[in-house]
Amino acid sequence: MDVQFSDFVNVGLLVVLEGLLSADNALVLAMMILGLPRRDQKKALRYGLVGAFAFRILATLLATYLIRIGVVQLAGGLYLLYLCYQHFFRDGGGEERQRIQPARPWLGMSALWGTVVKVELVNIAFSVDSILVAVAMSKKTWVVLAGGLLGIIAIRVVIGQLLTLVRRYPAIVDGAFIIIAWVGVKLLLEYMHAEGMVHFVINKWISFGLIAAIFLVSYAYARRKGPASEAGEEAEELLRRG
Repeated sequence: MDVQFSDFVNVGLLVVLEGLLSADNALVLAMMILGLPRRDQKKALRYGLVGAFAFRILATLLATYLIRIGVVQLAGGLYLLYLCYQHFFRDGGGEERQRIQPARPWLGMSALWGTVVKVELVNIAFSVDSILVAVAMSKKTWVVLAGGLLGIIAIRVVIGQLLTLVRRYPAIVDGAFIIIAWVGVKLLLEYMHAEGMVHFVINKWISFGLIAAIFLVSYAYARRKGPASEAGEEAEELLRRG
């Protein structure tokens, strides 16, 4: 195997690119996992990591065919917009929206496994662009795999930090779902561009800047309202266990 110094440079660049392309991914996945009891959140992250590894390896090997499954972006975008609709039009007003809703069984699966499956499906929708960029940067399979897998690990660390932040400042939840709505719209636009329905694409840096701005404003607002009380967190945890 021909290994050069430039290969390791490419691996580092791919890790950075994975982080940039998946900044929105981390927040979406964190919000999906948050409805699980804390003891199951780590399991969901762990199982999700295994699934992400498996998909990344398979998709990298089949990258030449990946561009043909743009319908994944369509389904992912519609699902994210559905999540936002459920959040903002829930009965009970603003206080109820900021309350973390417990995960529920899905398609005959437990709440844990239903969440893991939904996380993997959304992860696939987010992975298409980063895999194609990686394959374009290097023709060496091991370089693409190393950069992608290390990037996935880094994103899972970010998700853990986001879970802690949202638990401490529940008021940030509305801002998180505004970001999720934007990400859903972006996925739909990417699908429509691939199908020739629209003739423009959303610049990655503009999208990242918008996400960062929404997050910072939401965080400032949540800090102003103050952290959740320990009693409230314990009661919420008991409700999710019940």
